[in-house]
Amino acid sequence: MFVSTAYAQGAGGGGGDIISLMFPLLMIVVIFWLLVWRPQKKRADEHKAMVAAVRRGDAVVTSGGIMGKVSKVVDDNEILVEVAENVKMRFQRNSILEVRAKGEPVKDDAKKK
Repeated sequence: MFVSTAYAQGAGGGGGDIISLMFPLLMIVVIFWLLVWRPQKKRADEHKAMVAAVRRGDAVVTSGGIMGKVSKVVDDNEILVEVAENVKMRFQRNSILEVRAKGEPVKDDAKKK
């Protein structure tokens, strides 16, 4: 009643060019890259460097919440952590959540004395 048939017969919902259709999707990808993927990659790289730098005497916290002192670095993938007196557990390096305190490794001169 209030709308004439001339208005109802307007131009069809034609496509538009590909750039205007892809622009919102491209903006979403850029925003995700800036806010999600790049910070996660940076954090993963920092964690990998921290885990590679673990050495004997460091106080560590594992992903399971166990705190202890590294008593031996077995190989590139495993460490031996002393969690209590005379209680040692073997962990994979990637299960280390954080290094609490950097320890001083025992020097060869101290072993000889």
